[in-house]
Amino acid sequence: MTEVHYEWALGHSYPLIQQHSVVKHEILRSYLIAYIQTLASNPNREEFRLTLVDGFAGGGVYRHAKSGQELVGSPFIMLDAAREVEFLINKDRYKHIVLNFDYFFIEKDKGAKLHLEKELKNRGYGSQINNNIFLHHSSFEEQADSIIDYVRKRSPRAARVIFLLDQYGYSQVPASMIHKILHLLPGSEIILTFAVDSMLNYVTDQKGLTQGLLNKIGVPDVLRGRTIEDIKNTESDWRLFIQSCLYKELVDKCDARFYTLFFIRSDKGHGDYWLIHFSQRARARDVMTRIHWAKNTDFIHYGGAGMKMFTALGYIPKNDESYTGQMGFCFDEDARNKSVSTLMEQIPHLIYPDPDGMSFGEMFATTCNMSPASADIYRNAVGKLIELKELEVIGQDGGRRRSANRIHDTDLIIAPRQRQLYFGIEEL
Repeated sequence: MTEVHYEWALGHSYPLIQQHSVVKHEILRSYLIAYIQTLASNPNREEFRLTLVDGFAGGGVYRHAKSGQELVGSPFIMLDAAREVEFLINKDRYKHIVLNFDYFFIEKDKGAKLHLEKELKNRGYGSQINNNIFLHHSSFEEQADSIIDYVRKRSPRAARVIFLLDQYGYSQVPASMIHKILHLLPGSEIILTFAVDSMLNYVTDQKGLTQGLLNKIGVPDVLRGRTIEDIKNTESDWRLFIQSCLYKELVDKCDARFYTLFFIRSDKGHGDYWLIHFSQRARARDVMTRIHWAKNTDFIHYGGAGMKMFTALGYIPKNDESYTGQMGFCFDEDARNKSVSTLMEQIPHLIYPDPDGMSFGEMFATTCNMSPASADIYRNAVGKLIELKELEVIGQDGGRRRSANRIHDTDLIIAPRQRQLYFGIEEL
């Protein structure tokens, strides 16, 4: 099994980090800042509570493999993001909101845990240790239940918690654990890494152990009784075939209502790993998708622009033109326009068969897992259909929406009352 381990030791040089891992940290930082701002946007709110859990925390500081620049790891990204978002939220408020955050940093390697503790103290966080920063020399699985209990007791009605589970490989966070977190903590988000290429190499090299590995991950039925040899001999791209089956099985077993999958490729080509975001709220999924669009020069995905894609979004450090050309969809302005036009073709097929229509929020929530589009792109598509008089959008007050930026989640999308025939369906 290929797993990437960093080594920290007091008094020694920081371990090297590759650019594809730096991108993962950039996504985490951007997501935390954007989502916390979204959750705490109510101007009348006086306090916002959140727990941030880093299940594989590491030693806290790295050195970039190419530039030599010193870079902080995920624990400090969480702490720095919280400080930044507190400034952004309060800078224009008459009455400041109090951000009440707890942090759990869990690291199984003793040397890394001691290194992280030293770095926290050196960077001014020493007084917070054992107050709102909790360090554990342990595996994440060993601590998960106690963290769940802590969060539920702290905020029994509306516990908000974000788990970063940047595992070393692919089998340290079973699907059953993710399922448990999401259902005991409905306000939780999980960002999981999964070294999919390493897993595929392992199951092909160690065929007799494949089923045991799948059982450990919690996805025993991925192959549906087929052998690896059979799949390799019959599927044109057997690796992509197994990835798509694995992804579907994984999200089913985790039972998240909403999910987004990025793939990130190492500088050396093969070495893809997934960065999967699980949540129970469409708004969280939309924030993660907007982060993806904001980094449009770095990412691509498998699939098309509308609602029927294989939802794997990706980053390739060297921007391999032959590879991106094969995928055919980069998150740039052309892709945005293509997404709008494709949704304009697909949305009427959802709306016209139902004479009662559908709310915008319901339409987005029930289709977004299979689309690279953000809610704003959906609104843009609906707005253009309004202009073409192919849809009507009615607010709760009975007023008609005339433009995309006035569409709310509760607004009802219906077929235009004057049109009598569309796609062969008669209006009732």
